[in-house]
Amino acid sequence: MTRTKMAKTALATAAGLALFGSVLLAQGTQPSQASPSDRFWSQWRGPFNTGVSRSANPPLEWSETKNVRWKVEIPGRGSSSPVVWGDRVFLLTAVPMGATGDAQHAPRGGLPQRGVHRFIVMAIDRQTGRTVWERVAREEEPHEAGHPENSTWASSSAITDGEHVFAYFESRGLYAYSMDGTLVWQVDLGDKRMRNQFGEGSTPALYRNTLVVVWDHIVGPSFVAALDKRTGRELWRVPRQEIDTWATPLVVDVNGRAQAIIPGMNRIRSYDLENGSVVWESDGLTMNPIPSPVYADGVAILMSGFQGNDLRAVRLAEARGNIDGSNAVAWSMTRDTPYVPSPLLYDNVLYFLKTNTGVLSAFDPKTGTPHYQTQRLDGVPEIFSSPVGAAGRVYITGRDGTTLVLRHGPRFEVLATNTLNDGFDASPALVDNEMFMRGYRYLYKIAAP
Repeated sequence: MTRTKMAKTALATAAGLALFGSVLLAQGTQPSQASPSDRFWSQWRGPFNTGVSRSANPPLEWSETKNVRWKVEIPGRGSSSPVVWGDRVFLLTAVPMGATGDAQHAPRGGLPQRGVHRFIVMAIDRQTGRTVWERVAREEEPHEAGHPENSTWASSSAITDGEHVFAYFESRGLYAYSMDGTLVWQVDLGDKRMRNQFGEGSTPALYRNTLVVVWDHIVGPSFVAALDKRTGRELWRVPRQEIDTWATPLVVDVNGRAQAIIPGMNRIRSYDLENGSVVWESDGLTMNPIPSPVYADGVAILMSGFQGNDLRAVRLAEARGNIDGSNAVAWSMTRDTPYVPSPLLYDNVLYFLKTNTGVLSAFDPKTGTPHYQTQRLDGVPEIFSSPVGAAGRVYITGRDGTTLVLRHGPRFEVLATNTLNDGFDASPALVDNEMFMRGYRYLYKIAAP
């Protein structure tokens, strides 16, 4: 199920669509009839918000000397994932003023470099890696430090609908640009104060003409707000009794009415997208909900894994009011769930990692029946990136630069192990026969000749 159905006019505005008329289906055997919104990787969890592309067929193998079509150095530091539309790749980064060379690209660890930063939106040519345009959204010093394991103030990913590029730097503002880099509008929501200064990193959800922003923190009111994507005008705002939440909202159409499902430590809540009223709610997840929810075939799945483990699968057709203890909860579990990486929902298999480790489980998403559990992944001991899937394969990238490629399905099978000379926290983007990987220092385009 797609979150966004683009209007026909978007086809005319997306640059370079004619270059890609020979897209392949997931198995790479038939021409794709996918619409642009289904085909391009327009948001950080892909066109279906599940981590899956149904039209991409990226390579099975690569290295620094094989199937790297280009790699370009990205200034500053960011763990935002690349997004792709037409012939452009969009990326966010935060560049410390006055820093040069390696000082801009500390691999990880240690507090983020303080001082004035430029918060930058980049549009990169998909074919060559050349920067097409670059815009400084804001230039200022962040008001508080960040987490030592995510030493950047550019953790949110861009979003695009083929007409706009939305760049969210949280306390540094939300910006909308045209596809050629013209600023359309900007909104400043204030300053977040995160518990233990753990840093910011949520990404809004885009559904048709509405952006959904979650503003959970420890000082001042937390809230969820809906904004008109065309103007930035606030449509509604609802207060929340929550602290830090990093998960991206999941917007789903249920019986013709959209609802925004948002995890929280105290309560999971689903809000009517039209007016912000609570459609249903249940017990919260663990502290620091980071993994983004996924949805398919009537079931939404939410999970978290900091200082505990929690997973909830909810039948949305039955979810109304307080669903604790009701039949709306299809299944649940309290072990082996992820802290940072989001799950991958690929057909009839739900994949998720244990905390931030290379330990993988695969379940039937409807019943909670395990296909396999706590399978150790050799060569990827620590993972922040979220798994992605295409062409009958699952790609899991570790922080040290190694990506395992697994065969998609109920049985565990490693197809390839690939290593690059960079570290990775951002999640890959899959489009056509290409994969875009944002490392600590470089952006890579992976594609077979």
